[in-house]
Amino acid sequence: MSPPVKRRPTGHHHGDLRNALLRAALELVGERGPHGFTLAEASRRAGVSVAAPYKHFADRETLLAELATQGYREQRSRFAEAVGGSEDPVEQLAAFAAAYVRFAAEEPALFDVTFHAGLDKARFPALASAGDELSGLLLPVARRLAPDPDDAFDLLLRVAGAAHGLAVFLRQGLFGAAGTALADTEDRAARTARAIAGRR
Repeated sequence: MSPPVKRRPTGHHHGDLRNALLRAALELVGERGPHGFTLAEASRRAGVSVAAPYKHFADRETLLAELATQGYREQRSRFAEAVGGSEDPVEQLAAFAAAYVRFAAEEPALFDVTFHAGLDKARFPALASAGDELSGLLLPVARRLAPDPDDAFDLLLRVAGAAHGLAVFLRQGLFGAAGTALADTEDRAARTARAIAGRR
């Protein structure tokens, strides 16, 4: 009697459906933006049936929220390393601004899903918590320059807003080819942060 034939796994997930769907969705975000695909398309990209995602994700927004949470955690890791390189709060904010630009350039799909998906954080506690952890890292730096909590938030918002704008301009090609443009834009973001923080 012949031994039973072992079934080979179908699709590309090799038993890790959740991460396969997240990878597929991130690829689609990179190609079409966070609103440019359906859960069924993510399923096909992952090589699974269109019903398979519902084992892990209630809908597309739940999938995007998981990616956005990853985006916040990746940012926190990068920004913690950046601000850890100095004890001077002005230089820490400058390093944060430069790291913000680099994150946007190196992880464009995560950047887009984090900032452009329009997710309701009230619906996704893990996403809200990841955002709070990011603020919890950066607000104490700003408070060393602006002790009042509202002033500190305003300072951080202006630095982050400037870095965000420069990151978007970089991705749109306004600063030239990507080769040297990234380093130049990081420097520009750091200089801008110093100018904002140094006015206090």
